[in-house]
Amino acid sequence: MKISLIEKDAKRILQNEVICNIRDLINAKHLERGDKLPSERIMSEKFGVKRNHIREAIRKLEFYGVIKSVSQSGTILAIGLTGFNGIIDEIVSLDAPSFSELVETRISLELKMVSLAAQRRSETDLKKMREALEAFKAKITQGKDYLEEDLLFHLAIAKASKNSTMVSLMLLLTPPILSTYERDTVCEGDQVITEIKKHEDVYKAIASSDPTLATKMMNVHFIKLSKYLEDQKGII
Repeated sequence: MKISLIEKDAKRILQNEVICNIRDLINAKHLERGDKLPSERIMSEKFGVKRNHIREAIRKLEFYGVIKSVSQSGTILAIGLTGFNGIIDEIVSLDAPSFSELVETRISLELKMVSLAAQRRSETDLKKMREALEAFKAKITQGKDYLEEDLLFHLAIAKASKNSTMVSLMLLLTPPILSTYERDTVCEGDQVITEIKKHEDVYKAIASSDPTLATKMMNVHFIKLSKYLEDQKGII
């Protein structure tokens, strides 16, 4: 299932229209929790859209947990109508997150993840982190774009947290951050030695199983991003 936090306006508008049509159909039929939704073919014909548009809307609603696909039974309403309608209203009113919002979420998430990683990491986790760190170091010392290697290092930390929900959130956040990263602003003035040391310090704190130090080092690592967020607040 492919869910994106940032979609082109035209696609998001069409998807929201289909979601609203599904909501209206569910309400018109007075479906209750556990009741089966009409098939994709029926909804496609009724709404006048392609079946893949119905399928994408259903996947998004499944992602938010308001409907559920059951093997050999089809798609059912997973919650009551009151909760369903309330959540649908929120889903269709969501705007694509800004770069600042994505970064703010990432920082909050990673400060918790790095603490858990320091407490729960295995030797295999450390090996994965080290491999990602070496790839990052190779790129930055060669003067190449190192952003993807940097994020893979952070994903390795997420996995070491042993919290699958946090890993899922990181996987959801990573693609839009990569596609909207304001390199010229955030990365301006990066020093190779300093950036490598920040990553090394985070790794060493996790390796030493020190959650307090790991959180402190991650905060140091995020100094520029945090300053960027503060500057953006001043502009608004």
